[in-house]
Amino acid sequence: MKRFFKPIEKECSAKKPALSPSKKDGETTETSSEENSKKDPLKFVTWNANSLLLRVKNNWPEFSNFITTFDPDVIALQEVRMPAAGSKDAPKNHQELKDDTKASREEKLILMRALSSPPFKNYQIWWSLADSKYAGTALLVKKCFQPKKVSFSLEKTVFHFLLSALKYEPDGRVILAEFETFYLLNTYAPNNGWKEEENSFQRRRKWDKRIQEFVLQCSGKPLIWCGDLNVSHEEIDVSHPEFFAAAKLNGYVPPNKEDWGQPGFTIAERKRFGAILKEGRLIDAYRFLHKEKDMDCGFSWSGNPIGKYRGKRMRIDYFIVSEELKDRIIACEMQGHGIELEGFYGSDHCPVSLELSEASSDSEKKEKKNLDV
Repeated sequence: MKRFFKPIEKECSAKKPALSPSKKDGETTETSSEENSKKDPLKFVTWNANSLLLRVKNNWPEFSNFITTFDPDVIALQEVRMPAAGSKDAPKNHQELKDDTKASREEKLILMRALSSPPFKNYQIWWSLADSKYAGTALLVKKCFQPKKVSFSLEKTVFHFLLSALKYEPDGRVILAEFETFYLLNTYAPNNGWKEEENSFQRRRKWDKRIQEFVLQCSGKPLIWCGDLNVSHEEIDVSHPEFFAAAKLNGYVPPNKEDWGQPGFTIAERKRFGAILKEGRLIDAYRFLHKEKDMDCGFSWSGNPIGKYRGKRMRIDYFIVSEELKDRIIACEMQGHGIELEGFYGSDHCPVSLELSEASSDSEKKEKKNLDV
């Protein structure tokens, strides 16, 4: 279901802002108010690329055509698997990829050629400050919609953009951008795994706790939180609930029943995610518009087309928005469909899109408030 009105067409400023100065070690970047368009982005895409380099080598024309057609203002990417320039614990540059070996220089050249061609040349890109070719995120923003500030951590100081020069996620799982009227958070949540181990259940519990703390201290502006959140909130969000609830790895059964099942669909993860939404006063944009299960277009991740996971699908990629933005949601769609992964562009995830209407003016808000009284 979509709202029956269209977003107001945006006109980008004729004068494109210059690239912001290079920052290091997770430092925030900032553009002047003169460089910013008067309007904020209204069209967004999030996509777990499952290796951006592989997508550029094998699926780029198709994905480029999708971006040209949909024409998003912001593209949030996860699992880009490209570290930022600079060694571990050394100064990093969010605008530069690691190129200290022959192989990394060749990979960087391939990516930069793709991203400097239409339609991507119209975007400025921020690379998360990942230490290695693991996980990682990226954020592409049209040059006429430049954020005021960008940071790379969930630390509480981020919202004041103070003392954050050394704050970034080693795996590059976070990019936070502040626009004039909202914050945009792009995250790649760690997989829950199958066991009670440091890099499985324990890691995911710590992540969920940090996310919960983050959204609770988010104030001053609404939040748009997107990315691969690695959780399916309700049974309606998976194609085969019984299959995922009973899933095991090599026959292992965790001692706590709430940890049983497919990573991303355990009771424990789903409860924590629900608490984050409730306590943070957040809305699942897709489910806000789509109340019924859609077996063709209602999932963002699909299992291997060969084997027992064929046709087994989950919705684990989201746009989560603050409650005050819910009336501005025009559309939120899974851009891929079917068990043959049409619209997935080589990844095991399909892009997810969000469209918002223009923010109401102060006079319109006042008029609406008077009508509601």
